Amino acid sequence: MLTHHCPEPRQPARVVVLGARGFIAGAVLRRLTLDGTATLALGSSALDLLAPDAAERLATALRTDDALVFASAKAPCKDLAMLRENLVMAEAVCTALRKRAVSHVIYISSDAVYEDSREPITEATSAAPSSLHGAMHLTREIALREAFSGPLALVRPTLVYGLDDPHNGYGPNRFRRLAAAGKDIVLFGEGEERRDHVNVEDVAELVRLIARHRSAGVANAVSGEVVSFRELAEFAAAEFTPRVAVRGSPRTGPMPHGGYRPFDNHAMLDAFPGFRFQRWREGLAKVHARHSASAKS
Repeated sequence: MLTHHCPEPRQPARVVVLGARGFIAGAVLRRLTLDGTATLALGSSALDLLAPDAAERLATALRTDDALVFASAKAPCKDLAMLRENLVMAEAVCTALRKRAVSHVIYISSDAVYEDSREPITEATSAAPSSLHGAMHLTREIALREAFSGPLALVRPTLVYGLDDPHNGYGPNRFRRLAAAGKDIVLFGEGEERRDHVNVEDVAELVRLIARHRSAGVANAVSGEVVSFRELAEFAAAEFTPRVAVRGSPRTGPMPHGGYRPFDNHAMLDAFPGFRFQRWREGLAKVHARHSASAKS
């Protein structure tokens, strides 16, 4: 659910991207650059948000007409030490925003802030995280709301896939790499869990639209389509020759989210007529095509 402060889209004066070397932030920067948007990319080498002077340095770099995309995080947040680091980073950003107010803030959060539900999750679903990762993002969201009084957009992506993902987490990115290397794809259990997956390019396009409309509120970056990990693995295996095997393995714990986590994305489709999220087969086919093209070049 978003409120557009610019009903007619217009180019932001400049978009500052924190976490510029990251997977999602990199896609955002590429999309903004393609659109002709002026950007300032701040990765950890340019601005370490854990450094004692991070807030002062960020405040100095910001201008009042900037849009700030906060996409920097130690993720996934797995333990208390990582939680602390992520909150220190958020404190630096919030302190900088109190020193130098900007025109718009877009925070890249996570669908992990939501409670589990058998019904499709929407932007109105209660935020009740069951993991440290979700708790970290929700705490950051609350801190930003308290520190910044201007338009704040909270973008909550679900599981994100794309060619340049550095994490190699369980799912389409890992499955593609295993199949490309001629290695069997081993599933947790039989891969029966059904989840929503979103293409990183769709997340970047959503951020671009939010920046152009100076939108505020919550935006779920989700495809609206659930698919099993078994289907994803079989799809990846079929894209390469020789085709690798897809096999199950004994499950060592319960399925995350009870094995099913659906989303309703109609709020974003209504907010941005003409925009649509790629269905998983379409999106993965494009990723595989890019992978094949880059391997040949």
